[in-house]
Amino acid sequence: MLFDDTYNTIASNAEGIFQERGSKFIAYAYPLISEEQVKIFVNTLRIEHPKARHFCWALRLSKDRSNFRFQDDGEPSGTAGRPILNSLLSANLTNILIIVVRYFGGTLLGVPGLINAYKSASLDVISAAQVIEKTLNDVYEVTFLYLGINDVMRIIKDEQLEILSQNFDNECCMQLSIRKSSLNTVLGRLETIEQLNLKYLHTA
Repeated sequence: MLFDDTYNTIASNAEGIFQERGSKFIAYAYPLISEEQVKIFVNTLRIEHPKARHFCWALRLSKDRSNFRFQDDGEPSGTAGRPILNSLLSANLTNILIIVVRYFGGTLLGVPGLINAYKSASLDVISAAQVIEKTLNDVYEVTFLYLGINDVMRIIKDEQLEILSQNFDNECCMQLSIRKSSLNTVLGRLETIEQLNLKYLHTA
Protein backbone atom coordinates (compact mmCIF):
# COMPACT_ATOMS: atom_id res chain seq x y z
CA MET A 1 0.00 0.00 0.00
CA LEU A 2 1.40 3.35 -1.01
CA PHE A 3 -0.40 5.33 1.65
CA ASP A 4 -2.16 4.79 4.96
CA ASP A 5 -5.93 4.85 4.38
CA THR A 6 -7.00 4.11 7.94
CA TYR A 7 -7.90 6.42 10.82
CA ASN A 8 -9.03 6.11 14.44
CA THR A 9 -12.38 7.37 15.66
CA ILE A 10 -14.96 6.32 18.27
CA ALA A 11 -17.68 3.71 17.78
CA SER A 12 -20.46 5.55 19.62
CA ASN A 13 -21.26 8.40 22.01
CA ALA A 14 -19.43 8.50 25.34
CA GLU A 15 -19.45 10.57 28.52
CA GLY A 16 -16.80 11.65 31.02
CA ILE A 17 -16.45 14.05 33.95
CA PHE A 18 -13.89 16.12 35.86
CA GLN A 19 -14.50 18.17 39.01
CA GLU A 20 -12.36 20.97 40.38
CA ARG A 21 -13.12 23.27 43.36
CA GLY A 22 -16.88 23.01 42.96
CA SER A 23 -16.90 23.36 39.19
CA LYS A 24 -18.14 20.36 37.26
CA PHE A 25 -16.92 19.64 33.71
CA ILE A 26 -19.05 17.02 31.92
CA ALA A 27 -17.55 15.84 28.62
CA TYR A 28 -19.53 14.30 25.76
CA ALA A 29 -17.91 12.65 22.74
CA TYR A 30 -19.74 12.01 19.46
CA PRO A 31 -18.70 10.34 16.19
CA LEU A 32 -18.91 13.13 13.61
CA ILE A 33 -19.69 13.11 9.90
CA SER A 34 -20.05 16.85 9.19
CA GLU A 35 -19.72 20.21 10.94
CA GLU A 36 -23.47 20.75 10.55
CA GLN A 37 -24.01 18.21 13.36
CA VAL A 38 -22.22 20.40 15.93
CA LYS A 39 -25.09 22.86 16.34
CA ILE A 40 -27.57 20.00 16.91
CA PHE A 41 -25.43 18.36 19.61
CA VAL A 42 -24.69 21.68 21.37
CA ASN A 43 -28.36 22.74 21.33
CA THR A 44 -29.42 19.35 22.69
CA LEU A 45 -26.98 19.71 25.61
CA ARG A 46 -28.15 23.28 26.29
CA ILE A 47 -31.67 21.89 26.76
CA GLU A 48 -30.40 19.04 28.98
CA HIS A 49 -28.23 21.40 31.08
CA PRO A 50 -30.16 24.69 31.37
CA LYS A 51 -28.13 25.85 34.41
CA ALA A 52 -24.67 25.17 32.93
CA ARG A 53 -22.44 28.19 32.30
CA HIS A 54 -20.35 27.14 29.28
CA PHE A 55 -20.58 24.68 26.37
CA CYS A 56 -17.06 24.46 24.94
CA TRP A 57 -16.10 22.09 22.15
CA ALA A 58 -13.56 20.94 19.59
CA LEU A 59 -13.80 18.74 16.53
CA ARG A 60 -11.60 17.03 13.99
CA LEU A 61 -12.75 15.83 10.58
CA SER A 62 -10.79 13.76 8.01
CA LYS A 63 -7.17 12.68 8.46
CA ASP A 64 -5.91 16.18 7.72
CA ARG A 65 -4.55 17.63 10.98
CA SER A 66 -5.52 21.11 9.74
CA ASN A 67 -9.23 20.23 9.49
CA PHE A 68 -10.44 21.22 12.97
CA ARG A 69 -12.60 23.74 14.83
CA PHE A 70 -12.94 24.75 18.45
CA GLN A 71 -15.07 27.08 20.56
CA ASP A 72 -14.33 28.62 23.97
CA ASP A 73 -17.95 29.76 24.52
CA GLY A 74 -17.14 32.63 26.86
CA GLU A 75 -14.17 31.10 28.66
CA PRO A 76 -10.87 33.04 28.41
CA SER A 77 -9.31 32.54 24.97
CA GLY A 78 -7.26 29.36 24.70
CA THR A 79 -8.45 27.83 27.99
CA ALA A 80 -11.20 25.51 26.75
CA GLY A 81 -11.52 24.68 23.04
CA ARG A 82 -7.77 24.39 22.44
CA PRO A 83 -7.11 21.94 25.34
CA ILE A 84 -10.05 19.81 24.12
CA LEU A 85 -8.57 19.81 20.60
CA ASN A 86 -5.10 18.95 21.92
CA SER A 87 -6.60 15.90 23.64
CA LEU A 88 -8.01 14.75 20.29
CA LEU A 89 -4.66 15.29 18.60
CA SER A 90 -2.67 13.46 21.27
CA ALA A 91 -5.13 10.52 21.10
CA ASN A 92 -4.87 10.60 17.29
CA LEU A 93 -8.65 10.62 16.86
CA THR A 94 -10.61 12.17 14.01
CA ASN A 95 -14.23 12.41 12.79
CA ILE A 96 -15.09 13.20 16.39
CA LEU A 97 -16.62 16.04 18.42
CA ILE A 98 -16.09 16.61 22.14
CA ILE A 99 -18.32 19.06 24.01
CA VAL A 100 -17.50 19.94 27.63
CA VAL A 101 -20.39 21.35 29.67
CA ARG A 102 -19.26 23.45 32.64
CA TYR A 103 -21.18 24.13 35.82
CA PHE A 104 -19.48 27.01 37.67
CA GLY A 105 -18.75 26.18 41.30
CA GLY A 106 -18.22 29.72 42.58
CA THR A 107 -14.40 29.64 42.64
CA LEU A 108 -12.34 31.06 39.76
CA LEU A 109 -9.84 28.45 38.55
CA GLY A 110 -7.51 30.79 36.65
CA VAL A 111 -6.05 30.10 33.21
CA PRO A 112 -3.86 27.08 34.18
CA GLY A 113 -6.75 25.59 36.17
CA LEU A 114 -9.20 25.93 33.29
CA ILE A 115 -6.77 24.44 30.77
CA ASN A 116 -6.20 21.46 33.06
CA ALA A 117 -9.91 21.00 33.74
CA TYR A 118 -10.98 20.99 30.07
CA LYS A 119 -8.05 18.75 29.16
CA SER A 120 -8.82 16.31 32.01
CA ALA A 121 -12.53 16.12 31.16
CA SER A 122 -11.64 15.44 27.52
CA LEU A 123 -9.15 12.71 28.40
CA ASP A 124 -11.74 11.12 30.67
CA VAL A 125 -14.36 10.88 27.92
CA ILE A 126 -11.77 9.56 25.44
CA SER A 127 -10.79 6.82 27.89
CA ALA A 128 -14.48 5.93 28.30
CA ALA A 129 -15.07 5.71 24.53
CA GLN A 130 -14.51 2.66 22.35
CA VAL A 131 -11.80 3.58 19.83
CA ILE A 132 -12.09 1.86 16.44
CA GLU A 133 -10.06 1.88 13.25
CA LYS A 134 -11.90 2.78 10.04
CA THR A 135 -10.83 3.01 6.42
CA LEU A 136 -10.97 6.07 4.17
CA ASN A 137 -13.48 5.29 1.45
CA ASP A 138 -14.65 7.08 -1.69
CA VAL A 139 -18.36 6.92 -2.48
CA TYR A 140 -19.26 6.44 -6.15
CA GLU A 141 -22.56 6.39 -7.96
CA VAL A 142 -22.64 3.55 -10.49
CA THR A 143 -25.31 3.45 -13.23
CA PHE A 144 -25.58 0.54 -15.66
CA LEU A 145 -28.06 -1.48 -17.70
CA TYR A 146 -29.86 -4.33 -15.94
CA LEU A 147 -28.09 -6.76 -18.27
CA GLY A 148 -24.82 -5.94 -16.52
CA ILE A 149 -26.03 -6.63 -12.99
CA ASN A 150 -24.32 -10.02 -12.62
CA ASP A 151 -20.95 -8.55 -13.59
CA VAL A 152 -21.38 -5.65 -11.16
CA MET A 153 -22.47 -7.93 -8.30
CA ARG A 154 -19.49 -10.21 -8.91
CA ILE A 155 -17.10 -7.27 -8.53
CA ILE A 156 -18.93 -6.12 -5.39
CA LYS A 157 -18.56 -9.59 -3.89
CA ASP A 158 -14.92 -10.08 -4.97
CA GLU A 159 -13.82 -6.68 -3.70
CA GLN A 160 -16.06 -6.74 -0.59
CA LEU A 161 -17.65 -3.40 -1.42
CA GLU A 162 -20.36 -1.83 0.73
CA ILE A 163 -23.62 -1.00 -1.05
CA LEU A 164 -25.02 2.24 0.40
CA SER A 165 -28.11 2.40 -1.81
CA GLN A 166 -29.51 0.60 -4.83
CA ASN A 167 -32.32 0.98 -7.32
CA PHE A 168 -32.91 -1.73 -9.91
CA ASP A 169 -34.90 -0.99 -13.07
CA ASN A 170 -34.11 -1.15 -16.77
CA GLU A 171 -31.28 1.17 -15.76
CA CYS A 172 -29.78 0.36 -12.39
CA CYS A 173 -28.22 2.81 -9.95
CA MET A 174 -26.07 1.99 -6.91
CA GLN A 175 -23.97 3.94 -4.47
CA LEU A 176 -20.85 2.05 -3.50
CA SER A 177 -18.29 2.72 -0.78
CA ILE A 178 -14.81 1.84 -2.09
CA ARG A 179 -11.69 1.74 0.08
CA LYS A 180 -9.10 4.23 -1.20
CA SER A 181 -6.28 1.69 -1.32
CA SER A 182 -8.27 -0.54 -3.70
CA LEU A 183 -9.83 2.29 -5.72
CA ASN A 184 -7.77 1.84 -8.91
CA THR A 185 -8.41 -1.91 -9.01
CA VAL A 186 -12.15 -1.60 -8.42
CA LEU A 187 -12.71 1.27 -10.85
CA GLY A 188 -10.62 -0.53 -13.47
CA ARG A 189 -12.84 -3.61 -13.19
CA LEU A 190 -16.08 -1.62 -13.25
CA GLU A 191 -15.00 0.33 -16.33
CA THR A 192 -14.76 -2.91 -18.32
CA ILE A 193 -18.55 -3.32 -18.10
CA GLU A 194 -20.35 -1.95 -21.16
CA GLN A 195 -22.51 1.16 -20.78
CA LEU A 196 -21.59 1.61 -17.13
CA ASN A 197 -21.10 5.15 -15.81
CA LEU A 198 -19.19 6.14 -12.69
CA LYS A 199 -19.66 9.37 -10.74
CA TYR A 200 -17.55 10.33 -7.71
CA LEU A 201 -19.72 11.70 -4.88
CA HIS A 202 -17.55 12.23 -1.79
CA THR A 203 -14.99 10.72 0.58
CA ALA A 204 -16.21 9.13 3.80
